[in-house]
Amino acid sequence: MLRLLADENIKRALYRSLAGHRPALDIVRVQEAGLSGQADEAVLAWAATEGRVLLTRDCASVSDPAYARVAAGLPMPGVLVIRREFGLGPVIAEVLLIAEASEPDEWKDRVVWIPLNS
Repeated sequence: MLRLLADENIKRALYRSLAGHRPALDIVRVQEAGLSGQADEAVLAWAATEGRVLLTRDCASVSDPAYARVAAGLPMPGVLVIRREFGLGPVIAEVLLIAEASEPDEWKDRVVWIPLNS
């Protein structure tokens, strides 16, 4: 199962819903990790150290630092960007499916928009 880091822009309702649907889901909020207000570079560095795929709604500021880590040869466990036009239900289903049915190496060095089939 993937280990996830929920970015600051992930609403508490989504975080709670994910954890409520799958209590075994290993998801930590940026706020719980002491990273509130930190630059995306610091968040990505922490995610890499902890082996956590970043779950975010903000591709605009996260994708460049994520790809910069890859270009520099630094670890980048992956970024899942939630499309803004999708509601809570489809996003929960997609994140849980990804977390449970994939391996961490599948997301390494990638920035991917979810839901995937959109």
